[in-house]
Amino acid sequence: MIVAGIDEAGLGPVLGPLVVSGVAMRVDTPAGETPPPTPDLWAMLDAAISRKSSRKKTGPITIGDSKKLYNRKKSNGLVPLERGVLTMLSTRTQGAQPQRKIPTTLAELLGDVDLPLIGSGGAMQRAKPYAWYADCELPLPRQAGPTDIELTGNAVLVAMRAAGIELLDMQAQPIFAGDYNRMIAATQNKSTTTFDVTLNLLMWLWNSCRDDDVRIIVDRQGGRVHYRTPLQRVFPDCSLKVIGETQLRSAYLLRAGSRTVEVSFVVGGESACLATALASMLSKYLRELFMEMFNSYWLQQLPDLKPTAGYYVDGNRFYGEIQNEMQKLGISEDSVLRCR
Repeated sequence: MIVAGIDEAGLGPVLGPLVVSGVAMRVDTPAGETPPPTPDLWAMLDAAISRKSSRKKTGPITIGDSKKLYNRKKSNGLVPLERGVLTMLSTRTQGAQPQRKIPTTLAELLGDVDLPLIGSGGAMQRAKPYAWYADCELPLPRQAGPTDIELTGNAVLVAMRAAGIELLDMQAQPIFAGDYNRMIAATQNKSTTTFDVTLNLLMWLWNSCRDDDVRIIVDRQGGRVHYRTPLQRVFPDCSLKVIGETQLRSAYLLRAGSRTVEVSFVVGGESACLATALASMLSKYLRELFMEMFNSYWLQQLPDLKPTAGYYVDGNRFYGEIQNEMQKLGISEDSVLRCR
């Protein structure tokens, strides 16, 4: 069985990228149950992975809701995200062997996880027009220790093998301001734009996860309950069965030959599935790295400027304070401020 998750970070802000990520994990399941229940990966890996947040730079990693793990007000606030993402990435399978390579720059990380945006290329190519992202040579890790990540990765890998769990892949799509504004112009709807990117991740999972039994848990954003029509549009060759549609969970079964893929849109999906929580963390980690470069660039131009997380009120404050400098530098509004 493959258990996969999709989640985003950066839907609410007006500055910085929206990032949507997906994670796929293969799990050995006992024979005889048809279909077997979706396994609790936290319970299976409780010796090496915790749900409880910790900013310690050693010990078990935390996989959980990225919004609860990250605290930008603390000097070591990035540690839980960074340890979790980079440690898990080091266990990712490449062929028959784990990847075991820890990226030393954001560019290397993007090379490991970037899923190209349909019609627009990869993140590195799309980042080039933005002076603040430049060549994405931000050194990694930022706050966690590389030796700890390597050693912790060994411990997590041992626990995963003992539990019959394999991390197949982690992929992300960063949507920068210019791309975001063009997508909004085409759809005239923020939720539709975000869901279209989510569908890209679903198609990636469909094409890359060829096991007969796949479970995908998507963290639901907004109040949408019915997903049958867009799923049929994206997967026209599959039969589709509605398992259930409620305010908390909308679930569907896609079938093509012997393959079955169960897709669930779940409120609080990052609390329901470890793979979804890890997707949430990857999205948030990438967004915070991009925001660090964004703030650093503008503080070089205006040293007295207060950094921003990019959310509506403070993001508009920040934008107002850089507008004159933007004009001097010939930087367009569309490349900085998200329209919705």
